[in-house]
Amino acid sequence: MSVLPTVASPAAALRVDYVDAPASAVLADPRLLAVFGFGTAIAVRPDDPRYLHVALPAHGPAPLEAWRVEAEVTHGRDGDIVWSTGGGLQFGALEVADDGDIEAAAAAAYARLQDWLAASDHPHPLRIWNYLDGITEGEGDAERYRRFCVGRARGIGRALAPGELPAATAIGHPLTTGRFQLYWLTARQAGTPLENPRQVQAWRYPRQYGPQPPGFARALLPASSAMPLLVSGTAAVVGHASRHDESLDAQLDEILANLRSLIAIARTRRPGLPMQLGPGARLKVYVRDAAALPQVDAWLAAHLPDVPRIVLHGHVCRRELRVEIDGCHG
Repeated sequence: MSVLPTVASPAAALRVDYVDAPASAVLADPRLLAVFGFGTAIAVRPDDPRYLHVALPAHGPAPLEAWRVEAEVTHGRDGDIVWSTGGGLQFGALEVADDGDIEAAAAAAYARLQDWLAASDHPHPLRIWNYLDGITEGEGDAERYRRFCVGRARGIGRALAPGELPAATAIGHPLTTGRFQLYWLTARQAGTPLENPRQVQAWRYPRQYGPQPPGFARALLPASSAMPLLVSGTAAVVGHASRHDESLDAQLDEILANLRSLIAIARTRRPGLPMQLGPGARLKVYVRDAAALPQVDAWLAAHLPDVPRIVLHGHVCRRELRVEIDGCHG
């Protein structure tokens, strides 16, 4: 009996686009892994597991964020999780009610995620987003972001090795939603977490920032060279300290220096990545004060004119930090 040769699966590829089109038109693409809408306006939302609404107000009309892969996508629902799979990648999302105890909400959500990953054929988290109410409400160790970090670690249930850490973002809703929203991108193959030499690793933050250090890497380089560099939420932090609390423009300058440092580190492993942020990058920009949205947008237009962006009103996890940027590059 002849034996058929094994055919290797093609390398995972992800294309992220910002699209000015109706969600129904974007969802018609069979290779669409996920699409995200932004804003607080109540509108008819597609009943499709690949569509997720993020309740952060946008600066002006916000495009949709579309993730596409190089294969047809299957999708469905598993209890409280919506999911889609294709091309070696998987999108998933869930929401947990938050009645004021963000530690309990985060613990429940992350425990559910751990169970999902354990049963999945895409068990390696590459990128995670966390959106929660009142991220800097409370004082000292009672601050909600600090309690979120405790809950996340409790839900994961073990200490992650540095090589397991995904890229991640945690941002606060400026308006109360009553829910904690968690979504992720996972893969069949693990990526390589990257750290920024200008910053202390988040998981090594000193005790002054809370009882549980944040659990994420500054960026992640997926195993496939057809994937972009995935950049965590990046703020004006040098070492472990916030900088330039008196100046929004100076914070943006510091963020750009951090992003350039991360790209330089990534290029030591993948020299084919572009040296600078340009048309192939995609940035999401979170601004604490709504009144500062035009100023931030103008700064980006002047300093990164070729980089597609979505500018959102969202609260950063330290009160003195006015802006945070995440995205992908390459």
